[in-house]
Amino acid sequence: MDATAQTKKIAIVTGGASGIGLAIAEKFIRSGMLTIIIGRDREKLETARLQLGDDCHPFVHDLNDLASIPGLIQQFITRYGRIDVLVNNAGINMKKDFSDVTDEDFDSILHTNVKSVFTLSREVVKTMLPRKKGNIINISSMASQYGIPKVIAYTASKAAIEGMTRAMAVELSPDGILVNCIAPGFIATDMSAKALNGDPERKQKVFARTPLGKLGEPADIGDAALFLASDQAKYLTGVILPVDGGNSIGF
Repeated sequence: MDATAQTKKIAIVTGGASGIGLAIAEKFIRSGMLTIIIGRDREKLETARLQLGDDCHPFVHDLNDLASIPGLIQQFITRYGRIDVLVNNAGINMKKDFSDVTDEDFDSILHTNVKSVFTLSREVVKTMLPRKKGNIINISSMASQYGIPKVIAYTASKAAIEGMTRAMAVELSPDGILVNCIAPGFIATDMSAKALNGDPERKQKVFARTPLGKLGEPADIGDAALFLASDQAKYLTGVILPVDGGNSIGF
């Protein structure tokens, strides 16, 4: 077993090599957690490890392969002994007119954004239940807070994540497992840049309805995740926390 795992909290952050996931991993590691980051891009994961130091443990894995997830979690338990925190951050988006979205497009988004989150959470929960302790943080989106055009599959997936958060919290919290969700607003990442930079009208709309008048930073989501993973949030469960500069209540 990893020697440092006995003295530190063990966290998993999916999609932890870039953007919001990387910012969450950085906050966790700076606070003293050993953090496993999962992604598909070996080069990005290695860059993140060099940036974040020895408490960053990268694993190359495609979470779309649902059948492989139980074995992956067992591998972590064998090496680290337990999992204290799971952050379900990995996700994909697709911008397409509603009538052009194929069944395959829709299935692809839901497979990555919902099914893999469910399977990973289920397998991690199995290891948390005997200890009567654990913390799961899901990541949704403004797309689940109000209607956004051209992202129907993504919207469906993030609405599902919020529903799953509430259902998981009600079922698992009596057994000591807290389940919460962060709904990021428009955050300055590569994913949001792709969505906004080629669409000046959408970009203007984002700024116009955000009371703070600017994009958020990945670190803002990292701070929220660190709070939810801490003892300061020990009486919080089933919460959907918008971190959005007021966007979800903007006019």
